[in-house]
Amino acid sequence: MEKSRETAYLSLGSNLGHRAWLLQQAVFRIGERAGRVSRISPVYESPSWGFEGGDFLNLCVEIQTSLSPVELLGTLLGIEKDLGRERDGTPGYTSRKVDIDILYYGNSTLSATGLEIPHPRIPERAFVLKPLADIAPQYYHPVLGKDTRNLLQACRDRSGVTRSGIKIFPDRASQFADLGYIAIEGNIGAGKTTLAGKIAEDMNAKLILERFADNPFLPKFYQDQARYAFPLEMSFLAERYQQFTEDTRQLDLFKRFMVSDYDIYKSLIFARITLQEDEFLLYRKLFTLMYQEVRKPRLYVYLYQHTDRLLRQIANRGRDYERGIPAEYLEKIHRGYFDFMRNSPELNTLVIDVSELDFVANPEDYEQVLNEMSARILREGDVKV
Repeated sequence: MEKSRETAYLSLGSNLGHRAWLLQQAVFRIGERAGRVSRISPVYESPSWGFEGGDFLNLCVEIQTSLSPVELLGTLLGIEKDLGRERDGTPGYTSRKVDIDILYYGNSTLSATGLEIPHPRIPERAFVLKPLADIAPQYYHPVLGKDTRNLLQACRDRSGVTRSGIKIFPDRASQFADLGYIAIEGNIGAGKTTLAGKIAEDMNAKLILERFADNPFLPKFYQDQARYAFPLEMSFLAERYQQFTEDTRQLDLFKRFMVSDYDIYKSLIFARITLQEDEFLLYRKLFTLMYQEVRKPRLYVYLYQHTDRLLRQIANRGRDYERGIPAEYLEKIHRGYFDFMRNSPELNTLVIDVSELDFVANPEDYEQVLNEMSARILREGDVKV
């Protein structure tokens, strides 16, 4: 028989490290271990309360939990510890990477060692009441008999509590979905198609894959690059442009976002490497006209792998026409991508070194890649350390 669920409200804060990312990780883990996160407040910034320290980021969440209050407390303490919270028993308040308090557990009242519900400091703390008022304005304090709005009006805490532009999500799929479109790029054999496919499957995203297997010029190009470079690059550009515009404009109501294993700009990167100067100048004119019309990714991920490993992976996937790819060609591709990213500050770019990772066979490596993507999304909003 399924356990009944209770509504609980939690307060989260951080004033050490990458504060926004620590709060996001905490919310992810609360959803995984404590119960479904049903509401999240905006994030507020405020001075440290009760001690001298760096400014805090704070928010409140509503969860639906089947855990008892004591079980919930134990789970939250475990999450704090996992995220670097160290409790040394010193009395008073100190700076911390993450702090999670139980504010309310339904209409329950409880007083036990290490746990008091409702939290006794709720009426005194504007940094708790402001975010709580955003998600539970009419929730009544079971002891004081006042709702959150009235408690906030009566609160004597006049320390500055300001709303930030940081947005926290209940789970990673929701965070990625908020972007709308993510591009996974990389060198030949880097694993971009594999990663894009895993993300699409795990998070119900529309998968956009580059079509190239039937290109008649590709095998010929690897045999005679000088002769077949221009028709190859032109055919790729035509195919990519047609497919890309069709796939990115065609919404799928049953998918949460789009993820592709390429960005159309790769056409110019490869053309710069393979074409003669006069051919490239002609190619670039046509590309520039097309590129203005295509959708740009909200997150551009480049998977970097050492050239030696790329060569091994290319050999392992057994495409005959790829077996003769020289290391120097792969190095040129690397440089082309890095030049593009360096000269495209408007793109939200992220380079992930996966040279020592196996995100197919090792779930921890896959989680590391996803965490780097999640952290990059939040980086612009909070860079204090």
